[in-house]
Amino acid sequence: MTIFLKAKSKLAWATLTACSSACLMAAAVAQVLPITDAQRSTANEVAQKGLALSELAANAPERYSIKSGDSLWAVSKLYLKNPWRWPELWGMNLEQIKNPHRIFPGQVLVLERSNGRASLRVDDGASLATEDVPTVRVSPRKRIETLADSALPTLRPSAIEPFLAEALIVEEAEFLAAPRIVSAQEGRVLLTRGDRAYARGQAGAPLLDDQAREKLFRVFRTATPLKDPETGAVLGYEAIYAGKARLMSGESTIDETDADGKPVTSVVPARIDIISAKEEIRVGDRLLTEPPRQVRIFTPHAPTGRLSARIVSVYGSAVENAAQNQVVVINKGSADAVDAGTVLAILKNGARVVDKEDATHPTIKLPDERIGLLMVFRSFEKLSYALILEISDGVRVGDRLQSPR
Repeated sequence: MTIFLKAKSKLAWATLTACSSACLMAAAVAQVLPITDAQRSTANEVAQKGLALSELAANAPERYSIKSGDSLWAVSKLYLKNPWRWPELWGMNLEQIKNPHRIFPGQVLVLERSNGRASLRVDDGASLATEDVPTVRVSPRKRIETLADSALPTLRPSAIEPFLAEALIVEEAEFLAAPRIVSAQEGRVLLTRGDRAYARGQAGAPLLDDQAREKLFRVFRTATPLKDPETGAVLGYEAIYAGKARLMSGESTIDETDADGKPVTSVVPARIDIISAKEEIRVGDRLLTEPPRQVRIFTPHAPTGRLSARIVSVYGSAVENAAQNQVVVINKGSADAVDAGTVLAILKNGARVVDKEDATHPTIKLPDERIGLLMVFRSFEKLSYALILEISDGVRVGDRLQSPR
């Protein structure tokens, strides 16, 4: 239970535990988030020496109260020039913050500078005791929530959750082997939420209902080839998400007689109900099994070595430009050691201009300029989806990416 006391813009807070030891243990288990040896080593080094003032963001706040909706990336960006180097922020207060993923709304960070170095501490509220803050008497109200639910995420989940459900890269053969919608009721061409449709598996793999559990499918439109901007090679196929369906009954067969009285075996397709539709669903769309829901943890980090990549496409857009919080596909994946959390710098291609002051009027190419950062949140073998975290100019298909170091 958390009690908030607010007077003259001063926020005092106290946290009272309303869980048993078993409850707290469950919350702790839920928050076992990844911290690599390299990240801990960086934090330990900063803890011993402090952070050089030159690495602080220009407008780093002297005091900052963690708010609901903050993320580890957002707080790192407040204090560091390079927010992907969040282990340095952790190292500035390693003594009080044992786990950087366990920072909670209401905690107040205080920035301290000394001998050309910076450190952080969590204010315990003692400094407010000497200030002229009126006393406010309140009556407590019960509100129970686990600390695990309120801890700071690396990124706001709402920024990428839709793409985790929708975005999918498949091999062409895999997509063509998926079950497909073959018909709809009353000869309909387009389907939406609440409609009944019929589907079949491919030859030798009928769409069956095992009846052991509810079977859900994602519905995808024809896959679009994604080509490498440099080589033109097809790296994979992006299936366009259309909606979700529930299997009501599996395929079967019935024995009948034709018009001539001869026995024939007819296929009865599976029945499916459309339970959600992002766009109109059509006959011919493919069904891919709904995977189990996973808790995804994104820990921002630079690539392990030098990496050069390109933007292949902008997800869900008919234009080539992308802005902040949009998703793009890049031409590197797990085969290139790119995983969830990999942060890359976005470079704007330098223009080619004519040097008019030179008598020979040569054409020169201006340097590529860094215009933002993106972070990979889902990787496949040769391609990855990434979220644009910050940008100062439009991002285009073909723009270069490199390590942010």
